[in-house]
Parts: sequence; C-alpha cells; structure tokens
Amino acid sequence: MPELPEVETIMRGVSLFLEGATIKKVRLNRPDLRWPFPENFANRLSETKVLGLKRRSKYILVDLSTNETLLIHLGMSGRILISGSKIGNFFREPTKISKHDHVIFELNDGTIITYNDPRRFGAMDLAKTNDLNNHKFLKKLGPEPLGNNFNSDYLRSKLSKKESPIKNVLLDQSVVSGLGNIYVCEALFMSGISPKKKAFKISKDKCEELVQNIRIILNAAIQAGGSSLKDFTDIQGNSGYFQFEFYVYGRDNQRCKTRSCDRNIKRISQSGRSSFYCPSCQR
Repeated sequence: MPELPEVETIMRGVSLFLEGATIKKVRLNRPDLRWPFPENFANRLSETKVLGLKRRSKYILVDLSTNETLLIHLGMSGRILISGSKIGNFFREPTKISKHDHVIFELNDGTIITYNDPRRFGAMDLAKTNDLNNHKFLKKLGPEPLGNNFNSDYLRSKLSKKESPIKNVLLDQSVVSGLGNIYVCEALFMSGISPKKKAFKISKDKCEELVQNIRIILNAAIQAGGSSLKDFTDIQGNSGYFQFEFYVYGRDNQRCKTRSCDRNIKRISQSGRSSFYCPSCQR
C-alpha cells in the first residue's frame, strides 16, 4: 500500500496539471471501487474548477469550486496517470483504455487523468469542504507526522498507557496518520528501538529521537519519489528509488548496515505484518 511519501509524491505530481484546471467531464467505467461512488459523482465533478490539492494522511484532497472536496485513496495498487499533455520535454499521447482504468478525468486543456487500480482497494468520495474534518475517512485520524502537532510530548502522552508493542502503536492511524509498515520499521531502526518493545516503556528522550527520525525518514523518502516495491509509480509511470536506502525493511537475513554490528536483520510477524529489525542495534 502506498504510504505517506508515495501519496505525497503523487499529489505533488498531479497538482501540476490539475490545480487551476477545469474538469470538463468524468467517465466511470464501473459503479464502484472498494465502495460505490457517491450519488451523481460524475455530474458533480463535471465543469468544476480545481482550486487546490493537499494531502491528509494517505488521502489526496482536491478542493473544487462547488465547495466540495474530492477525496482519493489509492488503496493497495491505485495509480494516477497523465496523458494528452506535455510532461517535461515529452508529450504523452492518450492511450487506449485498459481493463483497470476505472475513472477518467478529462480537463479543459485536453489533459487526461486516469485512475488505474487492478485490485480495486482504492476509494473516492465527495464531501463538503467546510466540513471536511468530519468526513468518515478523516475524522478519527491523528496528527500528521510532519506537522507541528506531532512532537515528543504528544507521542509520550499517547504511549504512556499503551502496553502494545511500539510498532503496533505507530501504525495506529488515530495516534499518528500516514505512517505505514516500511517507514515505521526504518524509523525504529534509526532510533535503536525494537519493534517488540512495549510502548509505555519508551522514554521521553527516545520519543524525541523517534519523532525526529520519523521526520527525517519521511522527508528523505519524499525527496526520492517514494519507494517502489510492487505497484507504485509516479504520474509519469516512473518508480521511486528510496527502497535502495532501506536499513532493515525487506532485508531479512542480510547483514546489518551499522558498521560495528555483525548481526543479520531479523524478520518477525506482528499483528499480521512483517517487522524487520536488528536484534543487536534495537533494544
């Protein structure tokens, strides 16, 4: 599933074409994704101007001139592709509609924005812009890990009464939004914290270190265009390259990258997810 850096990469890319444009028409090639589209979805989007785009957690939010906001979640395999417009020094011709092209946005300048999703775990919805924070997708989300509200005092207060492993707590979207398995594994390694450690045992100093490392790892991944393991590509179809920088994720049975460590990375299962860590460097 695309995590925060991948969604941020897609949002920044598509905003270059969508922000300020008018959606001429929308074509739906099926009645649903993970859930049915909202009533009159295509008609409510047609002939609307896009005022701006932003990201909240793993959602792309598209503010419209109708005082509604389009919410997009990429699910496990969702991609947004651009055609019919100049990308860099190249013009990408519109392609034939493929089996998994479920939503097609045609803009007033001829640009085609296609939502492609083989597994159909993605979702789209419309909400009133002035009541967006109360939408069912967003209202229970915790603070953004790159925002000012996510700090050591906040994190310590959330961890202090949690007996669950720290890895599980950081994946709880009501505690901090947008984090996923990859970047939690990486941040825990950078902080020297075992994914198995009980959350309430994390000291305030370690909370400060963890918050900073979460920010470092997320910003680095965004700069690298995200991580491409299976399906993820940017709007031009290019893969991210942060996967080449992983310390632990996907590196089970390989040597730890810490120079003074001779242990191999270990893989365990926690709540149905794989966790990767160094038994020596992370305590």
